[in-house]
Amino acid sequence: MTTPDTTRRGTAGPARGRPIHGAAALVTGANRGLGRHLAHQLLERGASRVYAAARRPETVDLPGAVPLRLDVTDEESVRAAAAAAGDVTILVNNAGISRFTDLVTGDAAAIRAEMDTNFWGTLAVVRAFAPVLTAGGGGAILNVLSAQSWHAYPGINGYHASKAAQWALTNGVRTELADHGTLVTGLHLGAVDTDFSAGYDGPKGDPAAVASAALDGIEAGATEVLADPWSVHVKASLAADPAILEAEILGGAV
Repeated sequence: MTTPDTTRRGTAGPARGRPIHGAAALVTGANRGLGRHLAHQLLERGASRVYAAARRPETVDLPGAVPLRLDVTDEESVRAAAAAAGDVTILVNNAGISRFTDLVTGDAAAIRAEMDTNFWGTLAVVRAFAPVLTAGGGGAILNVLSAQSWHAYPGINGYHASKAAQWALTNGVRTELADHGTLVTGLHLGAVDTDFSAGYDGPKGDPAAVASAALDGIEAGATEVLADPWSVHVKASLAADPAILEAEILGGAV
């Protein structure tokens, strides 16, 4: 997959990149998939310490990373992780779930689980670590979002709603932490070749390329990273009638 130059910078003030070399970073959901790629590339770029956070830290198999127990849906677990990783200057909120639910007829408990992890879990981690970043003079937060922050699809609209909420969260947190010296970056991507997208039969991007684009964005001071052509296309469609993109997606032109 060729990754276009699609980082965007905010207009509230001059963008300031955050160096990765020498930084201490934490990645949620780092035991597999895109999270593992992000943790691995943080180490490759010279991060002094990378906390690989997971509900089951014994499943972390990344040499050089520091396994850390963290369940983003458990407030006590989140507080304990923030206390244990008090040197963090780069926070990557990657943990997320999809229960493949419809909003009208799907299981309400499954929809709540998606919101609990993708929205409330991300918010809990941000709230716990924002003071840590501020105490260190400011840092960076990367929230792993999705092109589905912006478009619906039958059978996965619970996930769509939770990612739309997480996108709004990201934009809100950015405004609240700007004066604290903390960069907040939203990463949008289509399907990538990880176990998260194992049931998807369409084209899938390279997760290593997505991770690289995301970390480039942090270093460049980007407020938004569109990691693949599909995300670029979907974002551009937001100014048009939503029925146009809906017809394209439902017609199989994804």
